[in-house]
This record gives sequence, structure tokens and C-alpha cells, in this order.
Amino acid sequence: MEKIIIRIKSDKGNMPSYETAGSAGADLKASLEEPITLMPGERRLIPTGMYVELPEGVEAQIRARSGLSIKHGITMINGVGTVDSDYRGEWNVPMVNLGQEPYTIHDGDRIAQAVFSRYERAEFVLSEEVNETKRGGGGFGSTGV
Repeated sequence: MEKIIIRIKSDKGNMPSYETAGSAGADLKASLEEPITLMPGERRLIPTGMYVELPEGVEAQIRARSGLSIKHGITMINGVGTVDSDYRGEWNVPMVNLGQEPYTIHDGDRIAQAVFSRYERAEFVLSEEVNETKRGGGGFGSTGV
């Protein structure tokens, strides 16, 4: 498998890290001067201290960590965030506490994960019609249980 080379400037030397050989997502760590406590229902941008240069044609999908979500109700506001290859600002993770207890994030805590993937850009063509399929216009749940 060909590796994607990604250049990173990091305030504290934090780098994404794969926890196991089979991990698809690389964990991102909080870069904090002092702990941040998320109250139930509170939303905050959590800094990572990383400025990343993604190669053209590569995106980073930022995703919640399942352990934080199920154990504490800590997840991402937008579900999955996309970082485009031309963005050079600091990576911040938009987090929310959907749990019932305050949750404190400390410097160096793993807060999210990034999955890197190559993508295609589409060309859009206006058409009078689109091809029919067996499913047709059936919406959510239309293909059965």
C-alpha cells in the first residue's frame, strides 16, 4: 500500500498516531494550556496545535472517537469534518458533550481521529433526465429491513 506523505507543523510536537497496526484512523490529541471542561450540552473548538499540509487530491476526514462517544457522550458537532488540501490553519475539533456529566479534556488527550483518503473531483453536466434504476426514487428505508 502506497503511503501518503503529510507535512505537519506542531506547536508541541503532537502528531497523529495509529494505535494499532489495523487502525484506519490516526488519533488527534488536544493541545491545551489548561484543561477544558465541557458541560452537558456545551460545544467548543478544541485545538490540536497542528498545521497540516495535505497533498493535492487528499482530504482528511475528522471523526469522533467511539470510546469517548459511548462512555462519556463526547462527540463532534458535525459528525464528520472534512479538511481540504488547501487549508493551512490550525486543526481544531468541534466537540460537544451530549452526556449528562461534565467532561474534562486535558493536554495530550486523544480527542478525535483522522482518516486520510484520495478523492476525485467531479464535472457536473446539466441533463434533461437521469437513467432509471430498480430502486428509482425510493428514499430512506425503501429497500427493506
